[in-house]
Amino acid sequence: MTNELETRMNWDLSSYFPQFDGPEMRQFRDALHRDLAAVQEEAAPLVPLNAINAAEWEKVFLQSEDLVRRLSHLESYIGCLCAADSRNEAYQKAEAEMARMGAEFEKLEVDLFRALKGVEEGVFRAFVAREAFEGIRYYVERLRQRAAWTMSREQERLAAELGVDGLNAWGRLYDTLSGKLEFDMEYPDGRRARVPMSQRRSLLENVERPVRRAAFEGGNAAWATVEDVAAAALNGIAGTRLTLNRHRGVNHFLEVALFQSAITKKCLDAMFEAIEANLALPRRMLRLKAGTLGLDRMAWYDLAAPLPLAQQEKIPWERGKALVKASFARAYPALADYVQTMFDRRWIEWEPRAGKRPGGFCTGSLLTKESRIFMTYQDTLGAVMTLAHEAGHAFHHEILRDARPYANVYPMTLAESASTFGEMLLIEGVLQDENTSDAQKALMLDSELNEAVAFLLDIPVRYEFEKAFHEERAGGEVSVSRLKELMIATQRRIFGEDLEPGGEDPYFWASKLHFYITGVTFYNFPYTFGYLLSRGLYALFKKEGAEFLPRYEAFLRLTGSDTAVGVARRSLGRDLESPEFWAESIRSLQEPLERLEALLPSVLPQH
Repeated sequence: MTNELETRMNWDLSSYFPQFDGPEMRQFRDALHRDLAAVQEEAAPLVPLNAINAAEWEKVFLQSEDLVRRLSHLESYIGCLCAADSRNEAYQKAEAEMARMGAEFEKLEVDLFRALKGVEEGVFRAFVAREAFEGIRYYVERLRQRAAWTMSREQERLAAELGVDGLNAWGRLYDTLSGKLEFDMEYPDGRRARVPMSQRRSLLENVERPVRRAAFEGGNAAWATVEDVAAAALNGIAGTRLTLNRHRGVNHFLEVALFQSAITKKCLDAMFEAIEANLALPRRMLRLKAGTLGLDRMAWYDLAAPLPLAQQEKIPWERGKALVKASFARAYPALADYVQTMFDRRWIEWEPRAGKRPGGFCTGSLLTKESRIFMTYQDTLGAVMTLAHEAGHAFHHEILRDARPYANVYPMTLAESASTFGEMLLIEGVLQDENTSDAQKALMLDSELNEAVAFLLDIPVRYEFEKAFHEERAGGEVSVSRLKELMIATQRRIFGEDLEPGGEDPYFWASKLHFYITGVTFYNFPYTFGYLLSRGLYALFKKEGAEFLPRYEAFLRLTGSDTAVGVARRSLGRDLESPEFWAESIRSLQEPLERLEALLPSVLPQH
């Protein structure tokens, strides 16, 4: 039986299940429900871990690991369907069912926390030293740390149940809202069109400023019609987290973000200290871009603008695939081979189509050990970069394919380093290709610097906004007008005088889906962390050549087995708690900036 959705989707999902809601999927789901309930029943009567019941708790932990493997399979499949067809009510219903199943798994985790909370050190060490935990000891230690932030068993189980119709429901509401939202686009020639919000990004990358402005204004007009809903979702998500933090004994909301990112406050502060000390470099990039566009200063809708070359080359899907593979092949043949496998097996959903959710992601199943990439390809260099980015994620999954499910759980701070490493391979590959024209090189360098501006200015805006918002949310709901004020003030502070007066984006808090992701708090700063960490990795690669790749793969294999600081120290010999590491990564951007400055006079139209 073939996948009935193949006519409407690019990717082949048949290795998950032959068809949606077919007998195989129903049997898998029902068995997962039954087994999850059975393990809960086994765990419920057990007292916390001690020397006598260690074998019984070992069995529960191992069964929970198997459930994680199977849950990832079903969750990934449903997530793929909902992203590719956000208007399908059957998929939405299945997504809601997955949320309820996730809540049931959270209840099982409550018992795992209960087993470990307050356990004597000697008893715990003897427990994790058992042969059954070989390869996942770090994960069990993380569970013990997390157990310190727990309420009573009854309260935690109630919180898990309420999360389905509370915290996670707000996230699903936003996903549905953004997936269905359309805006009126008025082109400079007077033509009008109704455009899905998922295609707004490509319009903001248009070379013509009036097109970018129209997409920006039209998009924000659409967000204004749902601003109260978006604000309610944002307040609901943050309010729930803050309330749970208070009852769980979390002293500050950032503590959860730091734990989820597997970093220390010292590490995060070191990174932002380095960014603050080197703001002159990304601001210089802004001024260079403004000059190429004939502007005194940049508006928010200019940030992703391409260079105003005489002819903008469109990059069709097949050409984009070829660019990514060829760039990978020059430097990292194993990665190129893996990407070709993804192409051959149709693991990528790429086509622009109404009803798709905005954004891009990589997902995968721990059962089949396969990945899938979701994106909306728009024939632009930015879209090619997205493909390389998500391919980096997928290769990370591939490197960990033989690791146990619990060793496949790694933080965003480390996940984003693999994706950015993929982007940098693409950039270097295009620049080294003898068939690449000076204009194409300039476009690639410009794209690299656009990313630098995003990671060093845009994402710090998101981080500072989220901090300010959470601080105010602790005192009550934050109004739409205040959200806009906070966003404008933060953009103005981080971008400084290089942002055009009145050129801020007051609705960025509504249009950026990262603020509405419920599984991870402060979803934004890990991108900058991974970006700068990856630049450090790439600097070592350029210095050592192919001999570095085994160390890179060792780095990827360790990501689910240590903190970010520990992984970097063990595989690279570098200290992430030192501002100097981050400063070196930032300063490495001097080279592409100078290369672009040297190229521009020969490629820009002469006036």
